Amino acid sequence: MERKTQIHAEDGKQDILITREFDLPLELLFRAYAEPELVSQWMGTRVLHIDNRPQGGYAFETKDKDGNVMFAAQGTIHAFVPDQMIVRTFEMAHAGFGVQLEYLEFEALGEETSKLSMQTIFRSVALRDAQMKLPFAQGLNWAHGRLEEIVRQLVR
Repeated sequence: MERKTQIHAEDGKQDILITREFDLPLELLFRAYAEPELVSQWMGTRVLHIDNRPQGGYAFETKDKDGNVMFAAQGTIHAFVPDQMIVRTFEMAHAGFGVQLEYLEFEALGEETSKLSMQTIFRSVALRDAQMKLPFAQGLNWAHGRLEEIVRQLVR
């Protein structure tokens, strides 16, 4: 599978830069990050809640067939500007990476294309480097591909 999601991690820095161009109008790309039903579909996880406002928050959870939690994440939303930007924290339970700060910027490239630029800041270079050793890039590329596939159906 072609890796359309680009991840840049500069040596010695505490952040990563993620970019992806989508064959989706800006409004639909933004909705994919804002609407619980869409987030749940492309992430393949249960959205426990999303409160899209400053000082709001979100929580996600995935359980196995026996009801055991396999993935849990939560955060606080610090800024929410429709079709432009989301600033939020992200914390994955039991992962050991601590709280990350995420800046998501949405940009129209044309009527039917858009771009997501994400900067994720970690508490330390060591924590950032630990995350980069995981199959993080492949998973994010897969999730973004799924996002595009699912949300594109809203255009039809």
